[in-house]
Parts: sequence; structure tokens; C-alpha cells
Amino acid sequence: MHGYDNSVADLIRTTLHDAQDLVRGEIALAKAELREEARRFGAGAAELTAACVGALIASVFLLTALALGLPLAFGWPAWTGFALVGGLVLVAAVVLGLMGKKQFYGQRHMPLTMETMKENMQWTRARRS
Repeated sequence: MHGYDNSVADLIRTTLHDAQDLVRGEIALAKAELREEARRFGAGAAELTAACVGALIASVFLLTALALGLPLAFGWPAWTGFALVGGLVLVAAVVLGLMGKKQFYGQRHMPLTMETMKENMQWTRARRS
């Protein structure tokens, strides 16, 4: 047995050391991937925010043009165009708000996690009995 005089304890120690190195490497990889994902998410969020701000400004200009153009086209007082456009925007906002509320409160939050937790509790109770 030339060079194979390692004891079982040495083999276990080496195996544990290798496993620790592997886990550390996996954790480092996960951290690096999370940093990259966060950077990409941040860049995408900034671009989406800029697009939303631009769309909001364009909408204000278009709605103002509509509010000024309607009274001109029909010979109404200027305030009627703004009242009409403001009313339409208010109705749209209420409808979108109600749809969002229904979407937000109508769904169960984290259904898979909750189901798994219930199963774990049942399994734990069954093991105790």
C-alpha cells in the first residue's frame, strides 16, 4: 500500500473540506448572478420609468389639445371642453382603479407556499401521533 495510508478520518475530513469549498463556490456564484439580475432589473426599471413619464407628458398635451379643440369645434365655452375631458379621464381612472383593486384583492397570495406549509404541518402532526 504505497501512498494509500490515509485513515478514514483523513478521508472524511478531506471530503468535508471539498464539500465546504463546493458550497462556498455555489454561494459565490449565486451572489454574482443576483447582482447581475439586480443590475439588469434596475436598468430596465429606469427605462420603463422614463417611458412612462414621456407617455404621461404626451397624454397631458393631447388631452389639453382635445379640451381646447372641442369647444372651438362646437362653439361652446372653453370650460366645457376641460370639464368633458376631465370627466372622461376621471371615469377611466375609476374603472382602472376598480379593476386593479379586484385584481389585487381577488387572488390568494403565495398559494403554493401556503399549500406547502399546510402539508408540512399535517405531516408534522402525523409524525407526532
